[in-house]
Amino acid sequence: MTRLFNDPAAFADEALEGFTAAHRRWVRPVTGGVVRATATPAGQVAVVIGGGSGHYPAFSGLVGRGLAHGAAVGNVFASPSARQIHSVATAAHAGGGVLLMYGNYAGDVLHFGQAAERLAADGVETRTFAVADDISSAGPEESAKRRGIAGDLPVFKAAAAAAEQGLPLEEVLRVAERAGARTRSFGIAFSGCTLPGADHPLFTVPEARMAVGLGIHGEPGIGEEALPTADEAARLLVETLLKELPEDVADPAGQRAAVILNGLGSVKYEELFVVYRKVAALLGDAGVEIVDPEVGELVTSFDMAGISLTLTWLDDRLEELWRAPADTPAYRKGALDAAEPDPDRASVTAAAQDTAVPAPPVVPAASDASRGAADTVLAALDAVARVVDAHADELGRIDAVAGDGDHGIGMRRGSTAAHRAAHDAHGLGAGAGTVLTRAADAWADKAGGTSGALWGTILRSLGTALGDRDAPDAARVADGVTEASAAVRRLGGAEVGDKTMVDVLVPFADALAAATAEGLPLTDAWDRAATTATAAAAGTADLLPRRGRARPHAEKSLGTPDAGAHSLALITRAVHGALLDHH
Repeated sequence: MTRLFNDPAAFADEALEGFTAAHRRWVRPVTGGVVRATATPAGQVAVVIGGGSGHYPAFSGLVGRGLAHGAAVGNVFASPSARQIHSVATAAHAGGGVLLMYGNYAGDVLHFGQAAERLAADGVETRTFAVADDISSAGPEESAKRRGIAGDLPVFKAAAAAAEQGLPLEEVLRVAERAGARTRSFGIAFSGCTLPGADHPLFTVPEARMAVGLGIHGEPGIGEEALPTADEAARLLVETLLKELPEDVADPAGQRAAVILNGLGSVKYEELFVVYRKVAALLGDAGVEIVDPEVGELVTSFDMAGISLTLTWLDDRLEELWRAPADTPAYRKGALDAAEPDPDRASVTAAAQDTAVPAPPVVPAASDASRGAADTVLAALDAVARVVDAHADELGRIDAVAGDGDHGIGMRRGSTAAHRAAHDAHGLGAGAGTVLTRAADAWADKAGGTSGALWGTILRSLGTALGDRDAPDAARVADGVTEASAAVRRLGGAEVGDKTMVDVLVPFADALAAATAEGLPLTDAWDRAATTATAAAAGTADLLPRRGRARPHAEKSLGTPDAGAHSLALITRAVHGALLDHH
């Protein structure tokens, strides 16, 4: 378990602060993460990676020459927000465009995609690439749905080495695509990980058993088997990966491969070496030439007891890039000339940043009627934060049945930050629309993950509909909820029946629109729609998930409602209480 922490909510920020203090030769802090402390040649493509905390040395430990130019760092097991990613990429950009790289998780896909749009709007040419190397998370026919695990490293490195050679953005992207297409990973675990402040692991493995095909966010494996010997574990990993070769590799014999035996957090290096000894022998027996193997902790999951094996099948070009030198806090290879510091970007010292006085926040002008409506909005957001806090543990337990168990934690972070931002905006005289949009930004920024992106979208849609000019009526509120429903489906790609929050949001929006069209006042219309939401959330227990981290464990979730759907239903009922109090 994680024993050394202060406030669990501050763990990721404090860990990043300590990391940068310890590694100033390589990195410097920026809002949202870190960038290289050394100068980047003008016109070089910036490779910006990122993901949640809890995976060190991914992602911040891989920033430095020969590897990433910057890393956006989210909260524990939660993707960084679009704002964090945009900030890091802006700081890392050297005029040659930006390639955003991340593991293939829904929250990362949403936030990095939004950041790419913002960078493009700034005039920065940007591309994105999601690593999808975990063969246990989807079959070959659905390889685009696979999640990214330890294969992140060889794919990131290939792209970054190509950028160091001065290649243009499109060619760097093609290198990433080539490396990703030739990378496969598979893992096993003997116990789950425990997050800071938690009193139990996200999943458990029975005595003398192991979980097979696990993820790196505390997701349980796709199956269980008897606890193996080291040699048996090595054979399982190797034989599983050799069953699925890249399309242009007919036979492993005569092929070259970059090999990574990765420890997930609490397997000791000596144990890894015992396993690797057999891995190397088995690959040799298959005729595979191993190129620059890596044995150690490269992508972890806090204190999870587990290992994964990654093979990247090399051609001449990929081998050149894999062997290229790199110098980062956690990954070093070969030799590089002495680095020059970046005086232009480091001109503002940390001390100056700490003492700088921020400009006072400004809110748009609002009518008295809208400011009055903002009172109700603030009360509603307070009710949201309170109901989420009361049910956070329950939401985590529901999420842990087939997912990673962090839904309650993320919702608590997001709703608390949203209420705080709304309170500040309200205190400055903001109207209802601005109060909601400020809350939306804070929720997305602090929660990260899929729920952060989606709840930011919901609140922003409502804020846009309400505006700051006058008091919104029931029809306008219903229109805002309808647009929020449509926006969430556009952004996340889920539809009714996929076992997500959409299974509640769509019927809730439809019921609210129908009730207001009948002429019901907002409190009565919301009450009817909230009842519909509660029933819809309960109905998700009978569905199989078709999206998100729960999808590989679909059968396990039968009989349990979707955590996102359940939290949305709780929130709709809590907001009804706030509407009654301010009627």
